[in-house]
Amino acid sequence: MALVTFSSPEYRDKTVYAVAGSHTQTILKLALENKIPINFECEDGECGTCVVKVSSIDKKHERMGGPLTEKEKTVLRETGKLTAEDLEKMIVDDLPSEWRLACQMIVRDEDIRVEY
Repeated sequence: MALVTFSSPEYRDKTVYAVAGSHTQTILKLALENKIPINFECEDGECGTCVVKVSSIDKKHERMGGPLTEKEKTVLRETGKLTAEDLEKMIVDDLPSEWRLACQMIVRDEDIRVEY
């Protein structure tokens, strides 16, 4: 089980359990199931309204989800959250991006903070 803490300046932090490794449990799906008001429109990684900032709470496992999907790379670049240099550095250094699309990021076996 992973713990996901949703954090927003407008709402009190809320920590929920996530089934890690389900391959279907996205951050957005988890938020909707727990009545956490993350903005979204398309739910398909096309619009960019569900951009969130993800950080590791458990410093032993600083992976923060799997690699970015191609849709995420495109949308995050278009919204100015990532540059081409950022994407290249992520590949070379094998580091995740702190910016993700909630509808695309699958929850893994790690405790994370999601700022929305």
